[in-house]
Amino acid sequence: MPRLLSMAVASALGLGLALPAAAGPMSYTAFDLGTPSAGYTFHYGLNNTGQVTGYTTNTVDGNRHAFITGHDGRGVRDLGTLGGASSYGTAINNSGQVAGTSDRAVRGSHAFITGPNGQGMTDLGTLGGPYSQASGINNGGQVTGTAHVNEDHYHAFITGPNGRGMTDLGTLGGFYSSGYAVNDAGRATGASYISDQFSIHAFITGPNGQGMIDLGTLGGFKSVGYGINNLGQVAGYSYLTDSFTAHAFITGANGQGMTDLGTLGGTDSVAFAINNLGQVVGYSEMTGDGVQHAFLSGPHGRGMFDLNALVDLPGDAYFYDAWAINDRGQIVANATDNHAYLLSPFAVLEPGSGALALAGLGLLGFMARRRKATAPAAAAA
Repeated sequence: MPRLLSMAVASALGLGLALPAAAGPMSYTAFDLGTPSAGYTFHYGLNNTGQVTGYTTNTVDGNRHAFITGHDGRGVRDLGTLGGASSYGTAINNSGQVAGTSDRAVRGSHAFITGPNGQGMTDLGTLGGPYSQASGINNGGQVTGTAHVNEDHYHAFITGPNGRGMTDLGTLGGFYSSGYAVNDAGRATGASYISDQFSIHAFITGPNGQGMIDLGTLGGFKSVGYGINNLGQVAGYSYLTDSFTAHAFITGANGQGMTDLGTLGGTDSVAFAINNLGQVVGYSEMTGDGVQHAFLSGPHGRGMFDLNALVDLPGDAYFYDAWAINDRGQIVANATDNHAYLLSPFAVLEPGSGALALAGLGLLGFMARRRKATAPAAAAA
């Protein structure tokens, strides 16, 4: 712990936080988001008030329904569907608008957006075919995802504010692209086949989805952008030169450069989300045994630390992946006890000093176990 503490203090000082000289080790508190008595729950999106979205299985018929929680993960409300059997929420903005995908009463599943605090569910339509799915939403209600265009062609899309309209983002030359996240300027990231119809590259667009820029790879044939912040930093994963090993990456502002975040000692790692401090979460294999742990990086991707070093779970349970992080440093992570947790930086009060240290904000904890069943995503993932 002394080493973790020293890194936490140094990182916090770099953020301009005033830490008391004798403050204790920084850590996280874990709030159990629970799981149904039958079936399971999966959590994808998180906003700055701690509202969470995802899906939970219906204990009667096994169908899944999108949900939203209250602030700091309290309470769960079923969002229903667009008339079909199932739905899932994948992203949520600071007003509580949820984006996701739902079956309809007739053929096809469509992307949807809700109103503030999950009120109502609006069908976003498609780009001409019967299917669409939503993966990301910004604070203006712009949604990105993937939609069927025609035949075997699926393209990334972006909407206008509050889900109005659907604009085809095109591809990097191939037949398929998918949008996974969008920042408040409307810059989307995702992945697209390129012109050789074999390689898949991460991309970033300009504001409001204008243009699609190839972010390249870390040497292999594939990369995917899963998260983007308001600086335009993208996080995701890329194959290395051997084309068998995948590492999490972060870019600089506006997608410039691609930095390998490495692993926790094992072979592979994947980044799923990034906040406006540049903190990244995801999973990484551990040294030798292939076990995967959730990880957290420091600001702008500096360092990779095992999330399990920052919070204890009962018994032998541990966090194997983390899907979302907000600007308060809260994290949604999944554990081997089949529960998901909302992790919050613990405020440490130095006795007698009146000084409050925001524990965990600068701490870089991260190590993640890979979930084989990733977010409902398209073939580019």
